Amino acid sequence: MYYLFAFTAGALTLISMITNSKLAAHVGSKQSTLVNFTAGLIVSVILYLLFNNSSFVLIDLPLWAYFGGIMGIFIVIISNIVIPKIPTVYTTLLIFIGQLLTGVMIDFIQIRELSLYKITGVFLIVLGLYYNFIIDQKEKRKKAQEESA
Repeated sequence: MYYLFAFTAGALTLISMITNSKLAAHVGSKQSTLVNFTAGLIVSVILYLLFNNSSFVLIDLPLWAYFGGIMGIFIVIISNIVIPKIPTVYTTLLIFIGQLLTGVMIDFIQIRELSLYKITGVFLIVLGLYYNFIIDQKEKRKKAQEESA
């Protein structure tokens, strides 16, 4: 069940990024980010009120607890800039590679474990991305030659 949740979160993340980049094209990156997080805040408050079993005070939280939201703002802004410039499959893979490498580093820092299998997996994904990029470039050159002929 958790694997399905993780898969769904990944799919929703990509759909959210594409939606926000399209909104950014209409209203601007900063405004799109504001719309994104305002809508998120409204939905979060509604869900909190509907499903709350206990209470907490935001001021009692440690400072690091706010970094997830702060990083989320930068993720949305960067995605709004990148997605219109790079094909979605490349954006997705580069984000995935960044997540994998960060996960490997965090595992190493926290549990002093550096898995050769995980590093090999990251390397193979990077290699696949590079191979696909080379193929795309060849196809673009071929198409350009055909159009100029």
